[in-house]
Parts: sequence; structure tokens; C-alpha cells
Amino acid sequence: MKCALFLLLVACFLVAEGKIFTKCGLVEELNLRNFPRSFIGQWVCMIESESGKDTSKVYAKANGSKNLGLFQINDKGWCEYGKTGGKCDMKCEDLLNENLVDDSACAKKVQGEMGFQAWDGWVRNCKQRNIALPC
Repeated sequence: MKCALFLLLVACFLVAEGKIFTKCGLVEELNLRNFPRSFIGQWVCMIESESGKDTSKVYAKANGSKNLGLFQINDKGWCEYGKTGGKCDMKCEDLLNENLVDDSACAKKVQGEMGFQAWDGWVRNCKQRNIALPC
């Protein structure tokens, strides 16, 4: 019984690590992380479409891979579980916490290599839209 209670508390703690941003809070965070101001509207639209502004979001894809965190970065090739690695040289688990320093650097790397079309949510909801800064 004590073990089950402990595991429940640990699970609650891990779930509580995430943060859901407001739209203006997200703009502020992206500015703080030096995202180009001319693309912040596109980033906000993509993030809203992909993760709902939730840093702890995990989306399991049909191919067995997972999209992780605020930016929904795919775990195939971009990060490694349990150790730093992948193109972003980071742990996949670190994409699920509130610290967005490494997440932001990785998202910029994905966008630089593949463009915004790397994110299905951006293609569906943001592509070919003139998106003004929300705040």
C-alpha cells in the first residue's frame, strides 16, 4: 500500500512539472528566447495547434514515435531517452519540463532544417495565413 501511494505521488509530481502558457505569456517567452520577431505569430500559431501551449504534452504517432513538449518535437532523430543525443543533443525527457532553453534551441534547429512544414498543425492551421502578433 505504501509503495502504491508513493508511486501515485511521484506520478502527480511528474505531471505537475508542465506549464500551460497564456498566449501573451508565450509571446513573452519566445521574445526572451530570441525567436525572430517577424515569425513569432507563426510560432504561436504552430504551438497552439500542436501542443495547446502545454509544455508537458506527449502525442504518440501511428509510426511509434512521439512528439514531445511545447514545440511537439519528434523523438526520432532529434533527442535520446535517458541520455543526451540526437540532432538537438538533448534528453527527450527535457522537452517535457518548464525549462524552455533547450527546447527553444531544438525547435529553431528543426525549423531551420525543415521549415515550419515539419509541424502538421502549422500546415493545417497556420500556413498561408498572415498572422499578427497576438500581444
